[in-house]
Amino acid sequence: MKTRYFIQAMVLSAIVMLGSCKKALEEKPYTAFTTDYFKTPDGIQAAINSAYSGMRYDYGPIGAVLLANMGTDEFTYGDQGASGQTLELGTYQIPPTNGSILTPWNRNYSNINLCNAILKFAPEVKMSDAARNAIMGEARYLRAHYYMLLVEQFGAVPLDLGSGDLVFTDVAYFGFNRLPFNDVLKKNYAAMINDLIFASQNLPVTRPATAFKLSQSAALHLLAKIYLFRGYSDVKEPTDFNNAYKTAMELINNKAKYGTDLLQDYSLIHKQGNDYNQEVLYSVERLSLNNANNEVPNPETEFANKANIAANLFTCNYQNAATVSGVSLIDDRPFQYNRPLRQVAPTPYIFNKVFADKVNDARYDASFRTLWTVATLRTGADLETFKTKLAGVGVALGDTAIYLAPTDARAAQLKAAGKKYKVIGPSEYWSNQNKTNQIYPSLKKYNDSIRATFQDASGRPFIVAKLSEVYLMAAEAALQDGRPGDAVPLINTLRERAAYRSGLNATDLAARKAIMRIDVSQINLDFILDERSRELCGESLRWADLAVRKKLVERVKLYNPDGAPNIKDFHNLRPIPQAQIFAVVDPAGDPNRNKYQNPGYY
Repeated sequence: MKTRYFIQAMVLSAIVMLGSCKKALEEKPYTAFTTDYFKTPDGIQAAINSAYSGMRYDYGPIGAVLLANMGTDEFTYGDQGASGQTLELGTYQIPPTNGSILTPWNRNYSNINLCNAILKFAPEVKMSDAARNAIMGEARYLRAHYYMLLVEQFGAVPLDLGSGDLVFTDVAYFGFNRLPFNDVLKKNYAAMINDLIFASQNLPVTRPATAFKLSQSAALHLLAKIYLFRGYSDVKEPTDFNNAYKTAMELINNKAKYGTDLLQDYSLIHKQGNDYNQEVLYSVERLSLNNANNEVPNPETEFANKANIAANLFTCNYQNAATVSGVSLIDDRPFQYNRPLRQVAPTPYIFNKVFADKVNDARYDASFRTLWTVATLRTGADLETFKTKLAGVGVALGDTAIYLAPTDARAAQLKAAGKKYKVIGPSEYWSNQNKTNQIYPSLKKYNDSIRATFQDASGRPFIVAKLSEVYLMAAEAALQDGRPGDAVPLINTLRERAAYRSGLNATDLAARKAIMRIDVSQINLDFILDERSRELCGESLRWADLAVRKKLVERVKLYNPDGAPNIKDFHNLRPIPQAQIFAVVDPAGDPNRNKYQNPGYY
């Protein structure tokens, strides 16, 4: 994004309206307006709705998913991701022209400037103080969130867009106020913390039961994260980890007040139809079968700007993978299995190390699809013909078609038993070192079976913040604050919950909980990072989790053979997009624009 585009945040050519108690995002276009529109109740509400809508660029589209997950210990590129931006991110050969890094850079600054406008004009709008403070709380949360998404990827980024720090600008500006880096980074963190303190005090205490309007719980979650992140940074404050702990514990100790709680069954958190459960603090909202309000004009254009295609990106090539006597058991793309775009594939670290215990810990089965049944999109006479073919080889709809066994020994056992379906053991799962099968455990947290066509983008909300992460952050903050004992009960709360499976009797559940518990001798940062994978795998957090904690290089070298050969310390930050660097006009006339670039990318 060129700096001159910062001013375009306030361009609301298609303003998205969000009713306070309605899930629907309804468009209300305006063809022309001035900033005076922001001084009206309708205008300020339209502006905040547009600021919400901008988050759709950061959660769900391909660039955002790749930036947050690719090239980590959790995920590498699938066979269809072996080129272009996916390959660049997965192998750490990232030029400043990479398409994915443009996702936050091109979009987030415009929304930051929009939030600046809201905060400038809201005091002039005729409305109650409570309503005004709530809108300003939303704007300050969103501004902090947009800044976090930039800082965790790029480091120090400008607060001054041409009119002063955190001030709305409506004039073209070609400077780039990110020097000196640490001075600017210090201001970045201070601004985010100040915004989130205000939001945590002025947003509604709870969110609506069936909408993702921001609330104090979301603000406390993000505030704890920002304190934690700053604690690992070059501008850390000695109180950061303690403040992260206290902020997280405020939410944990007062769950009823804030209208949130952990679900008993981990598998229900991401279950379609249960998107508004009380464990979810904030999601980026979309609506099933409503492409217009999801801002996806062409529902079959999977790479549209705001389209949520996360489910498709993590899906392996199940289509035509299993045959019996020449009859394909899944010969098309049934809705429940998503479109197999095969961009993002799990590393062996996930299924061999993190989820080594697949019996007592239910989170692997709740997170990944390992079994596909015989299914089809066929209807009418074509369906009957297909069923006849299946019957001819002794198979019926609903029978097992593909099974990814948890161990090679179990795979060998099933193959020896002569099972008709395709059985694959972990050593046979697809990887860039083992290309025998294009099949691997497919993340199913984003599955969407309610779509108009098999190629359609998803209409499900995209989870951004969960209460379980607050427990993990509190535990980590306690550890880093020198109190590992305080981390143990927080981690055990999640691990005991993970032992639950529907149908277990009380005796078996108690035995599994006992196995899942850990003690203080096991608590260290690497264990917590493993636990974050078990709890949050694939939730667009991992790259920043590792980079901010300065664990990216170490863990990629250990667990990701595709990223290991090239990754270096400077990869803890992304390159500033080349278009931005080229657009800068240095105020002193210095022609060396590279001084604004992150080290290693010159």
